[in-house]
Amino acid sequence: MAVDSADLLSKPNPLIEEWLGTLARRPGHFPSLLSSAGPGGSSGFAHTLREICQQPATWKDTARRLLDRRQAFAEALASCQRILLTGSGSSQYAGECAAPLLRSKLGLAVTVAGGGDLLLNPALASANGPALVVSLARSGESPESIAVVETLLESQPQTRHLVITCNAGSTLALECAGIPQVTVVSLGDEVNDRSLVMTSSFTNLVLGASFAGWLDQPEDFAAAVERISRAAEHLLEHWPDCLADFVSGEIRRIVFLSSANRFGAAREGALKLLEMTGGKLATMAETFLGLRHGPMCFVDRQTLVVCFLAADPVIRRYEEDLVRELCEKQLGARKLLAGMGEPGAGMLAPHDLSVSYQLPADASDSEMALLDVMLAQILGFHRCRLQGLSPDSPSVDGVISRVVGEFQIHRPEVNAR
Repeated sequence: MAVDSADLLSKPNPLIEEWLGTLARRPGHFPSLLSSAGPGGSSGFAHTLREICQQPATWKDTARRLLDRRQAFAEALASCQRILLTGSGSSQYAGECAAPLLRSKLGLAVTVAGGGDLLLNPALASANGPALVVSLARSGESPESIAVVETLLESQPQTRHLVITCNAGSTLALECAGIPQVTVVSLGDEVNDRSLVMTSSFTNLVLGASFAGWLDQPEDFAAAVERISRAAEHLLEHWPDCLADFVSGEIRRIVFLSSANRFGAAREGALKLLEMTGGKLATMAETFLGLRHGPMCFVDRQTLVVCFLAADPVIRRYEEDLVRELCEKQLGARKLLAGMGEPGAGMLAPHDLSVSYQLPADASDSEMALLDVMLAQILGFHRCRLQGLSPDSPSVDGVISRVVGEFQIHRPEVNAR
């Protein structure tokens, strides 16, 4: 298939610019930073801040793009018995965010494997019947992302592929164009984040992967994206300065807690804080029930605890029991409880924070996962600056980079010599 050449061009999106202008005019420190940064400025945070803040508008644009490619998604899904989502780093966690919705919507087995895992064990893609391998990639230049698709095309020509990338001009997108087994879907250039860390790339890749579960409900998909976008606008308008206060002070650790349906968001949150503090803040993602089985020793008096509370009332009661246990044991410097309704009602200490997502009562955990990730991005942005680092390039010693550097890809025939 051909890649749309229009996607190769970077043109300002008026809807994104309008939203960013509206947000920048609001009162508060966070909007003033956005106003002063400007696109591509030399502040050291302009790219990251813009990419965090643009997300509500980009989600609507991505929804339109996906709806235009509905037939291509349907053809890729035809006859597959299961779905394997793959990516590296944040892209893998994007797959983990999308997987629960796909399981519930499609009734298929949906698994997630890191790009490195598939590279080392390609048989994961062929186990248990015909699979659709969905590769998620921001840059499309990661060595293992490219090598995984190449390896599977050689060893498993019957396997179908869906590549969702933020970079239409990438090696991955261009090399796959015209291959019958591969469908390439490129998201807008606006979400090909320029910052080192993934922010709007991440959430738009989640939407891209999730769309496979909405093919028979296009109007419902558009409505879901609209309500999530409104909730994200509310989060950006009302909470960033409070989140700055929450993440300040003598803090050396942060733990993100969720149950299974939002664990991808918790893992991405932990990675964002780790990356954006240059590894100076120790981070961990764990499930609420899993914390009791050893990892609770991670939580000391200098630890922030971020709790993503479930939509399901029974699951949420288990989660609240764990929060009460932390309170009784006086663990953690302070807690942030996020979810629908009144998160943490009756459980908050004076320095704790409750963030209510402005979603309808029937919203799903999959919808809240995007807001969880945005909340973590804002925390990471603030903590990065408090550490004296630049959010656009927090790895001052170059240990990590926007695109993983080239490394040797070992083929079976090489190892056999």
